[in-house]
Amino acid sequence: MTPKENNKKPKAAVVFVPRLSHFDIENENSNTNEFRGFFTLFWISLFIWTIRTYIRSIETHGAPLNLQFASMFSRDARTLALSDAVLVSSTVICVPFAKAVSRGWIRYYWTGVVLQHVLQTFILLAAITWTFNRQWPWVQSGFLTLHTFAMIMKMHSYMATNGSLHYVSQQSAAILEQLRDATSRVGGWERAISDAKKRREDLEREADSNKSGTETRSLSSGTLELPEASYEEVPDTTSLRRRLAQITGSTTVLDDEKPKGVASHPLVDHPDPQISALATEYSELESELVSSGPQRVRWPENITFKNFAVYQLIPSLVYELEFPRTQRIRPLYLFEKTVATFGTFLLLYTITETFILPYTHPSPEQSFTRTLLDLSLPFMLTYLLLFYIVFECICNGFAELSYFADRGFYEDWWNSTSWDEFSRKWNKPVHNFLLRHVYASTISSYQLSRSRAMLVTFLLSAAAHELVMAVVTKKLRLYIFLLQLVQIPMIAVARAPAIKRNKFFGNAIIWLALYAGFPLLCVAYVFY
Repeated sequence: MTPKENNKKPKAAVVFVPRLSHFDIENENSNTNEFRGFFTLFWISLFIWTIRTYIRSIETHGAPLNLQFASMFSRDARTLALSDAVLVSSTVICVPFAKAVSRGWIRYYWTGVVLQHVLQTFILLAAITWTFNRQWPWVQSGFLTLHTFAMIMKMHSYMATNGSLHYVSQQSAAILEQLRDATSRVGGWERAISDAKKRREDLEREADSNKSGTETRSLSSGTLELPEASYEEVPDTTSLRRRLAQITGSTTVLDDEKPKGVASHPLVDHPDPQISALATEYSELESELVSSGPQRVRWPENITFKNFAVYQLIPSLVYELEFPRTQRIRPLYLFEKTVATFGTFLLLYTITETFILPYTHPSPEQSFTRTLLDLSLPFMLTYLLLFYIVFECICNGFAELSYFADRGFYEDWWNSTSWDEFSRKWNKPVHNFLLRHVYASTISSYQLSRSRAMLVTFLLSAAAHELVMAVVTKKLRLYIFLLQLVQIPMIAVARAPAIKRNKFFGNAIIWLALYAGFPLLCVAYVFY
């Protein structure tokens, strides 16, 4: 399939809108939620439990913490920081690449696509090789590998978006040339514009006349006559979907439902059907080259080092011509997120050192089942705290620094009743990337069905997770790869009517699977 054919197919898109995260203290919906007290109870209970843990440790060992874990993850910290700085700096190559594509020096389809994937593969392999050469513990290896994946996804989205827009620009120029040729046979460009404006005026007068006549007949008969229309026609389906997305906070729409950034070309109203069709197609292509935000950023004016630097600060793995922005940086908000980050990390450290690391080397007489039970609750608490640090504290902190207004980094994944719902909600940045650049891309490029595209997306995600575990544990076991693929039949089972009606049962399965999955993976990778 050619890029031109791809451009004609509706593709999944990601829409950014100003919104607050669920746990933001300024979020009115969360502050009025009837379960908000349990959030407070969770932190108070965890604080009391931590103080109790410190007291018992002082009584037993003479210190609240032994800091062995701290000495491990602080090892070679300077080299890790320099390595991460080199990684982030290397992404700046995206800007000259995009400039070369925009000026026609590199043909994006398909030379640019190949170069892009070769570069990203090289960066990933270089980071993995470096972690093995440094012989870092699992914390340092895991951090650099995960950050490498994040940088590669950012690079891919930036390059792919600008490459696609270059192709759209070429198509737009070609359609404009065809439009000029078509108008030459009806008296020229200016004559065609005049005819189109005249027809537009005639259509508007006719519409006003029909409206006036309908109102007159209705008043004379004493009844109100409604025009015959389906539910799809009143009002416009696209506007309804857009309003629904704004109300629900949904970020998934189709490209033909996206708000357009430019007005339609005047020739769309020309009486000649060929000229009208060409003008309509030209208007659609032009709308893709202009952002829908207040700045009306037009490609390729966005390809600057400053624009890329701001994009790197924004906690999004999907690139846009223009993101929704806030008016100012709130110092108190940054202070709150900073304190929350360090406070939560202290809780996370305490749980890991006291209740997880000792059980990763159990005594020979301790059974497999007992080890799973001992690790299940600590791992669940660790998961919740890591989620809070990354998506509520760090993402919101960087969003505040970069004036990024869309704080929808997660949804209410804790209420999920199926694995596909969980995967959509718990990590929105990665979900948005996979939605646009994997799921939708495979459908449009390879004409895969939605179910096959979902399988490809799960395979790629599972392979990435397994690669991270291979780097961290220095083992290739495929445990997490297989566990992720098991989610596919579980998604199909969750769609059965009996299970869909019983939301409590579906939600309980999610939580029990999380409780069992984390310690199971830990024991499997450590001992087997």
